[in-house]
Amino acid sequence: MIGELARRACRYAWPAPTGRRNRAYLHDRLVALPLLAVVGFGAFGWAYAGVRDDSADVRERVVPALVDLADARNSLLVAQGEAERSLSGGRAAELGGLSERYRTRVARATQSLNQVTRSGALTVAEEQELRVVSALVVDYTGWVGRAQGDATDPVLRAAELTYARSMLCSASVAPAQADDTYPPCPAATGSSATSIVDRVSGLERGLRERLAHRAAWGAGVLAAAAVAGLAFVLLAAGLWRTVSFLRRRFRIRLSLPLVAAAVPLLAVPLLTADALLAQHAQDAAVPLADALAERTSPRIEVIAEERPFAGPDPRAIEVLRARIDNDLADGRLAVLDGAAPFVFPTGLVAAALIAGALHGYRREYLVVTRPGAVS
Repeated sequence: MIGELARRACRYAWPAPTGRRNRAYLHDRLVALPLLAVVGFGAFGWAYAGVRDDSADVRERVVPALVDLADARNSLLVAQGEAERSLSGGRAAELGGLSERYRTRVARATQSLNQVTRSGALTVAEEQELRVVSALVVDYTGWVGRAQGDATDPVLRAAELTYARSMLCSASVAPAQADDTYPPCPAATGSSATSIVDRVSGLERGLRERLAHRAAWGAGVLAAAAVAGLAFVLLAAGLWRTVSFLRRRFRIRLSLPLVAAAVPLLAVPLLTADALLAQHAQDAAVPLADALAERTSPRIEVIAEERPFAGPDPRAIEVLRARIDNDLADGRLAVLDGAAPFVFPTGLVAAALIAGALHGYRREYLVVTRPGAVS
């Protein structure tokens, strides 16, 4: 039985044009070619749309959210260093208040967290976690404000700053010193991850895993690509052999409907190149996203802010963001934006053209035999 099924499949996919009656050959082509068009364009359209959707999600949601989370985390660490340095002056700090950089960085962190909320990159659980982070940031600034009010009491001021620092970073980090105003804060994991930096790092970790998953070739996409490739090869060969058959048996020099049905095949290499570019760009974004979470630091951000005309540090957030944006922008053919939803309908149109043309030839040339045709 398996041999018979294989024989029938081979007959439909690759029938010999010689030694066959017109009716049998056209019937086989009428079944096989439209089916190949539907299967090929359906599988290819699904795979191409998946790659394109992943690329758009990474470019428009995941990467901006990662940039904003890294900016919020480092801005709060800069603000902590500024608060400790500003309030070390006692009464002068009480009168002069916190530095402009502290206020700017807190506002920047708040704005970045709000942008992450609006990005649409987070799951429902992650959005709830982000709301917790935003509430902790409000409490954190409140404790820094209390420390400013108690600037003349060294013991109370130190206790309030220590508590504010513990809200920001759960790891044991010494207060800012003259030679290290902005010490890094290693993030904790598991049940001990309760601070602002820990929670933000957890959100970054989830987004990076999502990016890595999108950048990898999925089994479904690879299987669909293999099916589409085989179907396209058989479809192209079948159309060529059918046109040759019509020219030899029915004296039809060129079947315009079959030629029109073959035209969409010319776009397949271009769409494939676009998908490969998008996948390569996503793959290149993975190490840069890891650098955003692991290699950025408050000290680097302060140096980049203080020396805007110096050579850019490759670990600065803005530099990493620009590199990712450039890679993702180069990772697609802009002229094909919006083409993915039309791939499968194009295959249906091609299948309809093939079926209509072959049905017409079969009816016309087999009912009324033309001179030179073999019935």
